[in-house]
Amino acid sequence: MSERDNGRNGGRRSVWRRTPAPAPPPPAQAPEPAEADGAEPASVVQAVLYRDGVRVSSPATLAETYRELRERPRGMAWIGLARPTGADLRSLAAEFGLHQLAVEDAMEAHQRPKLERYGDTLFVVLRAARYLDAPEEVDFGELHVFVGPDFVITVRHGAAPDLSAVRRRMEDSPDLLGLGPEAVLYAILDAVVDGYAPVVCGVQNDIDEIETEVFRGDPEVSRRIYELSREMVEFQRATRPLVGMLHGLMAGFAKYETDEELQRYLRDVADHVTHISERVDGFRQALTEILTVNATLVSQQQNAEMRALAEAGFEQNEEVKKISSWAAILFAPTLVGTIYGMNFTHMPELGWSFGYPLAIGLMGVVCLTLYVIFKKRDWL
Repeated sequence: MSERDNGRNGGRRSVWRRTPAPAPPPPAQAPEPAEADGAEPASVVQAVLYRDGVRVSSPATLAETYRELRERPRGMAWIGLARPTGADLRSLAAEFGLHQLAVEDAMEAHQRPKLERYGDTLFVVLRAARYLDAPEEVDFGELHVFVGPDFVITVRHGAAPDLSAVRRRMEDSPDLLGLGPEAVLYAILDAVVDGYAPVVCGVQNDIDEIETEVFRGDPEVSRRIYELSREMVEFQRATRPLVGMLHGLMAGFAKYETDEELQRYLRDVADHVTHISERVDGFRQALTEILTVNATLVSQQQNAEMRALAEAGFEQNEEVKKISSWAAILFAPTLVGTIYGMNFTHMPELGWSFGYPLAIGLMGVVCLTLYVIFKKRDWL
């Protein structure tokens, strides 16, 4: 055990074990920076020290946090970072003995939700979500949590969740906060899971609107179904691993002597996660069915359009047949009349008394013959 650990803890307690101690009077609290909501700087650091659920100090820097935590046995530090620099994380890793692999994961976003133990430190990755009303889409954030015997470190990548609200809630419940770092982990898990509820409501409304648009024949609905389906895949990746993570925590209740009240809270969170995960699975299935129905309706609409085009083409062909038939019938007498109208000197028909009736009769016979032929072929 290092000199720092001896000075701070006097014998370290379990991550999941509470060691009661008398609470000193809390000092005056300085205003704390917001940990979420609105625009955030590239790196936000907030550190608060607690003892038995009561805030005792708000150090301005990480170095002051380390020093005060060493001077306060049985205290707990809650350090919040948003998009931290590598220097901040390396400093925390050196002070609290964080595993290099966990630190590397915390430096980069796009990690899968997971729960890992490195010695007496838990490393938890969570995917938070919030529903944006204006663009009607789901925005995902990422939260990394280090939980040790006397510290909690949160690293946010994204706007969600609102950890300042979690901190206020815990400070308003000193009995719960007095249970130690595991209580803070519970509160963070509860906040992330509670943040899923508005997303579920927003997605349900989107699906209802999509169903209406599908049967209205909106041409843009296919893109909306696809985009929402992609969001549900991400939502499923965020919620499904939480079920196993919470069951893993519950499996360690006896081993780490978790407080009974905290056990009840964690079971409640696990129930909520299971319910949310089932709803998300239902959304994916519903979107798949809607996409199938939309494809069927689009196919039917295309078939109807093709049928209408075919009918229009058929009608045009019939009209062309009639016009062609009458043109052929009228062409026959024109041809005969043209030949007889040449008026050459040496034409025997010119002096023949039956020449004119013969020409007229020939025209009539040709026209009648063509008419009968076209009539039998349904061109007329």
